[in-house]
Amino acid sequence: MKRVVITGIGVVAPGAVGTKNFWDLLTIGRTATRRITLFDAGPYRSRIAAEVDFDPAAHGFACADTERLDRVAQFALTAAREAVTDSGIGHHPDRDPLRTGVSLGSAIGCTTALATQYALLSDFGNTWELDHAEAAACLYDYFVPSSLAAQIARDCGAQGPVGLISSGCTSGLDAIGHATDLIREGTADLVVAGGAEAPIAPIAMACFDRIRLTSARNDDPATASRPFDRTRDGFVLGEGAAVLVLEEQEHARRRGAHPYAELSGIAAHSSAHHMTGLRPGAQEMAAAIRGALDQARLNPADVDYISAHGAGTRHNDRHETHAFKAGLGHHAHRVPVSSIKSMIGHALGAAGALDLAASALAIRHGIVPPTANLHEPDPTCDLDYTPLFAREQRTSTVLSVASGFGGFHTAAVLTRPRLREAA
Repeated sequence: MKRVVITGIGVVAPGAVGTKNFWDLLTIGRTATRRITLFDAGPYRSRIAAEVDFDPAAHGFACADTERLDRVAQFALTAAREAVTDSGIGHHPDRDPLRTGVSLGSAIGCTTALATQYALLSDFGNTWELDHAEAAACLYDYFVPSSLAAQIARDCGAQGPVGLISSGCTSGLDAIGHATDLIREGTADLVVAGGAEAPIAPIAMACFDRIRLTSARNDDPATASRPFDRTRDGFVLGEGAAVLVLEEQEHARRRGAHPYAELSGIAAHSSAHHMTGLRPGAQEMAAAIRGALDQARLNPADVDYISAHGAGTRHNDRHETHAFKAGLGHHAHRVPVSSIKSMIGHALGAAGALDLAASALAIRHGIVPPTANLHEPDPTCDLDYTPLFAREQRTSTVLSVASGFGGFHTAAVLTRPRLREAA
């Protein structure tokens, strides 16, 4: 079976645009949660979020681009361009456009722009017999989520398989899994893969307010995202994008690339139980963990660090703790775990890709990011959740987990390049 390595990383995250800034924020343990500025959140129960401080002009977008491209598309393109530049593959003679693909994940796509257009057009009455000049020229792009992947493909000249996966909060990690399969089966040599999301808008906030899953710690937003803490009261909505260049190992070796990590295993399971509830016992997430390890030909004791989903909801954090114990056995108590959502919030479909980017950087730099705001551990979350401060540690194998509404659970295993014996 062909092996897949990560040769480029691009990140747009709250408080940190660019991979270096992202890693600096995580290792310092700085939180990016603030009062919402993108719209008037006064009427909402939760009025805080982790926003990206993003200047389109500073990242090469002209005024016409910002009018045409939804915020999520700007994030996706910015992260993809950084990843491609970082990999050195952009104009490399060994790159065959027909064997270059794109696989992007997004839970809600361009919903923000689409909601704005709906509000504009519905003002004309109920007949919908409208002056079509009032609709945005790029309304189709907003309407069809796959336009995000197509925009990246045009930008980087990818003429191989291109697509978008939308599976809620596991979308980004699932898209990376799909890209891995494309390379393993020989369909592509290289895939630009990841997740992007820009959900900080009235319609998304209303959705989560309605089911009371977001934190209402409005008076102290910097400490609102507190996964695994006894006093947590919900997740903090985030936004952003993380894009990786995944490459067949021999293709990367021939051109002298320096991989961050190998994507050695990835597996997904569904609980088939409830849209927002989690089945007791966490067997589905545990099965995904075991499946990813089996695919990587590794044992639980080989895992050096766990990048948790760690959303900060009471039920999810406890469920995930059970899954680590069921999937890793006694080793779950010996391995450090952390949630970067404590610092950058929960970016829905981009979250798994951001977690995997952080996992690759943990291998490269030998540092385990902290779980910020973890002052009073929940007694039922009794693992080593790396509270407050980053930890220096040589890391060779990382388990990264994503979980989402609908019962989706995905686990991936990253290893130090050339750690495993050839398959």
